[in-house]
Formats: sequence, structure tokens, C-alpha cells
Amino acid sequence: MSDKNLYKKLCGEDNDIPVFMHPWWLDVVCHDWDVVIARKGEHITGVWAYPLETKMGITFRRTPQLTPYLGPHIFYPADLKESNHDSFQHEVVAELMKKLPEAKVWHLAIQPNIKQVGLFKQHGLRAQVQQTFLLELNDNEETLLANMKDTTRRNVRLAEKEVEISQSTEYLKDLYKFQKHTLAKKGTKMPYTLSDFKTIMDAGIANDACALWVAKSGKKVQAIVWQVWDNKRSYYFMGGQNPETNSYRAMSLLLWHTIKEAKKRGQTIFDLEGSMDEGVERFYRNFGGDRALYIILHKNDSIVWRLKQMILR
Repeated sequence: MSDKNLYKKLCGEDNDIPVFMHPWWLDVVCHDWDVVIARKGEHITGVWAYPLETKMGITFRRTPQLTPYLGPHIFYPADLKESNHDSFQHEVVAELMKKLPEAKVWHLAIQPNIKQVGLFKQHGLRAQVQQTFLLELNDNEETLLANMKDTTRRNVRLAEKEVEISQSTEYLKDLYKFQKHTLAKKGTKMPYTLSDFKTIMDAGIANDACALWVAKSGKKVQAIVWQVWDNKRSYYFMGGQNPETNSYRAMSLLLWHTIKEAKKRGQTIFDLEGSMDEGVERFYRNFGGDRALYIILHKNDSIVWRLKQMILR
């Protein structure tokens, strides 16, 4: 059995592999992909699924569009002491790095629990730090609500009287429009098409891994949140507010709704997909999650690509 087929089988059996690393997701966001596998004896200790991308004869290792994280995933032995987790992670990532094919250009976001910066540096990679907010869902709803900032909790309670929440992919085009408007205000072009959104949404629905939640006042859409999940984690994948309404309270309620839905499904972590934007960061932070850092790995060993980047600037 090839490593890729073995990996597909593993994803069907293991409950801990993040959704963005599952074959069905990679099939949607990549033209092609492959995987390397680390082993200790007969046991698989780690996997690293990666996109296969070549342009102008240059090999790339980049995070696919509309994908927050990739990188290595570690299978820790059940009896491994917590104090030995970092050493085990280092050993497994080192083996996976040796097995990865060479790529001249890197721009790859790594999931938050992988912290081997020194090891990546030894392989000629630079590490840029980004942040997210992770909310543990072990507490009951009353405690989770109490852990919010007072203003956020108050906005949730007010919005409960103002809007109704429903689930429907019919409003995906509205989310696309809201996103496009937000980026235009920042002077940025929309990098995705509505078809890109629909392809991922359809695959997510088919794999019972996503939902689109809509807050409406009467017939007027106030805000929309796209939620994605795997067995352990739930993600605020994307959201948008109607620019024609003052809908910040509706967005707070939608996020609270998705948190409760994640808890009902038995997920233990809610990833708010943090931002370096000050205003967005403050909004996420107010939900009571813990700040978590993750790494984006960079490298550019291609003269051709460096020249192209200089021209684009």
C-alpha cells in the first residue's frame, strides 16, 4: 500500500487528525498532494500531508487557499509523559522533514501545537509568528458565557431579542458579498471566487464537517458565520456582517451559537482563527479564549521567484 493510500485509511480510522489535513479537504483545495509518514518500528508516529505545486519549474510548499493550517501531525503514545511530549514531537518532525521532497519556495502555516522553530531553522526555513484564540469547551455553557467580557455577553443577550438564527447554505453568496465588501474597504481584491466557496462548502456538507449559520432580523440578513469542524475541534472558518446594518451584536450571537453547537457535538476546542488586526483580535479575545501562537514557515531559494516578487512590489 502506498503512503498516500495508507494515509487515507488512517484518516478514516483516527479521530484526531484535523479537518484541513483530511484527504477530502486536500482534494478540494489542492491540484495534487502527497504525504510522508514517520514510523517507529511498526507504529506510525507522525504524518505530513503537503500540496504538490510547481510553477515556472519552481517547486512550492504553500498553504492552499482557504486553508488555515497544514504541517505535521503527531501521534503521541497514550502512555507518554507530558514532560516528554516536546522531545517526541522534535524526533518525529525531524524524521518527517528528512522525508519531505525539496521545495525552493515555502509559505506554509503550521497548526498551533507544533513548536519546533529551531528544527525548522536548521532546514533553512524562517518562522513568522501569527496568533489565534483557542477556547476550551470542557466547561458548561453558563461558565463559558461568564468567561466572556461583559460587553460581549451583553451583546449576546441583546441580540437574542433582535435576531433569529437558522442554518442554510443558501446564503453563501451573501457571505461572499460581505467578504468582498470588507476587503474592498481595506483596498484588497477578493482572492477567491464564489465557486471556490461553493466547492468547499459542498464537500464539507458531504463529509458532515461544516455549516453556514445566518442571523436575520425579519427578512434582513444581519451576519453570517461559516463553521468547520473535525472530531476534536471546531473552527470559526469565516464570517461576515451586512454592511447595510449595524450587526455587531448579531455576529457576537452567531459566534456564541457556533460555540454551543460545537459543544453539543462533543468537540473540546473552538478555534477562533485569530487575526493580527487589532480590532478583530479584540473582538475574538473578548470571548474568553487563550491566545495561541502558530508558525508560518518561509523560504525563497529561487532567483526567478525573487525577481518576480520584486517586480510585483
